[in-house]
Formats: sequence, C-alpha cells, structure tokens
Amino acid sequence: MQKAAASSVPSSPGPASIGINTLLSCTRGLADWLTRHRLSLAFTSYQSGRLYLCGSDSSQVHFHERFFVRAMALWADPQRLLLSSLYQIWRFENVLSPGERGPQGEDRYYVPRFAMTTGDLDIHEMAVMSDGRIVFVNTLYSCLATLSQVHSFRPYWKPRFISKLAAEDRCHLNGMAMVEGRPAYVTAVCRSDIVNGWRDRRTEGGSVIHVESGEVVTEGLSMPHSPRLHDGLLWVLNSGTGHLGTIDPASGRFEPRSFCPGFLRGLDFHDGHAIVTLSLPRHSFAGLALDDALKRRDAEPWCGVHIIDLKSGDVIHWIRIDGEIRELFDVRVLPGALKPASSGIVSDEIQRVITVESE
Repeated sequence: MQKAAASSVPSSPGPASIGINTLLSCTRGLADWLTRHRLSLAFTSYQSGRLYLCGSDSSQVHFHERFFVRAMALWADPQRLLLSSLYQIWRFENVLSPGERGPQGEDRYYVPRFAMTTGDLDIHEMAVMSDGRIVFVNTLYSCLATLSQVHSFRPYWKPRFISKLAAEDRCHLNGMAMVEGRPAYVTAVCRSDIVNGWRDRRTEGGSVIHVESGEVVTEGLSMPHSPRLHDGLLWVLNSGTGHLGTIDPASGRFEPRSFCPGFLRGLDFHDGHAIVTLSLPRHSFAGLALDDALKRRDAEPWCGVHIIDLKSGDVIHWIRIDGEIRELFDVRVLPGALKPASSGIVSDEIQRVITVESE
C-alpha cells in the first residue's frame, strides 16, 4: 500500500504541524495513556473538511488526516467506520487482518469502499441499528431517517411538535443516543416549528426527547448535543454553557459534571473516561453562557479534544489545535487500534490500495 500522509507529535505540550497552517499539541503522557488503553481516536472537523485518526506508540502521538468535504458524523465498530460528508455517507473497511501491519506500521487501514448519496441533509449523528440499517439525524428535515435504495432518505421518526417534513431546519435536531440497537433519545436546540426557528432559542430552548414516547425528558438547556447512555446514566453536552453532564431521571434536571473551555460537540466513553471535542465559538453564537463562563475563568476558548475522568470531572489529557482549524465535530474511540490510517479520495493513492479477499 502507498504511504499514508501523517504526522507524529511528541507526547508533550510542544506544538507540531499537520496540514496547512495548523499546529497540534497535546499533554505529556497522552501517548502512554493511549498505548496503555490500547485505543486510538477518530474525530472530524467539518469546517475544514478533515477526518483525523489519532494513534500512538510509547513515546509519540501519531496524527493522520484525510480530506472529506464537511466531514461530520462518525460511527465505528472494530472493523468499520462510517463518516457523513456534505452530501454522502461513506463506509470505510479495515483491510488489515489481525496481527497484519501496513508499510508504515499501521494496525488498522481504513479504505472508503462504499458511498451512499443522500444530498445535503446536514447529517449530525448516525449509528447502525440492530437490524443493520444506518439511522441518522437528518437535521435539515428535523427528523431521524434511514437510507433508501432510491431516494435521499426514508423518514424514521420526528418530534411531535414538528408538523411536517420540510427542508427548514426548524428545531436543529442534532444528537441521538442508542439503546439496544435503536434510537432512544435525541437532542434539539428548541421546539420550534418554523424555518430556522432554533436560532432565536439558543440560550435556553434546548431539550432532550425520549424517542419511543415522544416525551420531553428535560428542557431549558443551551444548544445541547450528543446524548449518550453510559453506565446507566444519560449524558449530554450542554454546549452553550460548556458543560458535560447527566440528566437526573427523577427530576429531569441537568447536572453539570465537568466544564470545558469551548463549544462542545461529539462525545464517547472508555474505561471511566469521557472524550469530547471542543470548538471555538462562532461570532453568530455570541451571547451564550459559555462567553461569561470563560470570562469568569480568565480563559480563552479552545479547539481540540479533552479526555475527562468521570469520577473527578478533571481533564487528564488533551489535544489542542491552533491555526486554520477552528471547529471540531464528532469523536469516536477505536478500541484495539494503536496506529490507524486511511485512504483518501483526493489523491491517486486510492487507485493503488488493492486487497484480495481470501477464498
């Protein structure tokens, strides 16, 4: 296989470059943490169209990037990645067998084998259901949807307050939690039923909604994202305040667990830790509580990744990105992978990545 474009960063706060006008730095010991836990990270930057794969050896953190226009939602299992881009969902397959290594020592090599064209639906999150179907948050049409063999999508579910399917991004439906292979909870920035109505309700209109019953579990949030069920708790990012927290099942109250200095999107878990992505707040989002929280802490916002100890709420490791990359989106843990890489579709490299299935 062709050598994959990548960069290595010493596991220390010192910066290193990757891509154009981009500096990455990380905590001392991040490489050791990734190696001990035998995992890598995949995360996206839709503003700049990047898929990042972050792996390690005992002394260095390895970053690998590929370009996909408006790279956003991610889903992963041990052998496969799904990635949403501007108008397609890409399916990547790992072509390396257990114990096999690529030419640069890769232990996972993801090849984009299949692309499903949906049109620009502003897909925010997605997952694979227990019956094998891909389900995704169709933010433009304010619904959950599955793929169609003929059409752009097939509606799966919509909130009660949405009166019709329309390409109007009415409530900014954006997050989805899965339980036993089915969507269980979603997040919405508000309960508006008019075109782009969510933009006037960013500060405290956010809700978490139970899919099966249609009932609102909690409300009064600020631009919530990424609901997840983990260890029996419903976690959510209250992005407009900068908090990772949980929903109290009795009262429906949001309980902050950790503050992060950035606009939060993307959440995954591993062995008592949460992994979240942070973005620099947009000027169009001015007036959120996050602005005041940063001022009180005499802090500037970050773009990067935080690894948080769930018991203490402390950030034990981080990746910081400075330069042209201002916003990150989704993040997924890749268990068992130490040095992942991927083919892209921009260069001619993909023409030479040819593998043969054994009989």
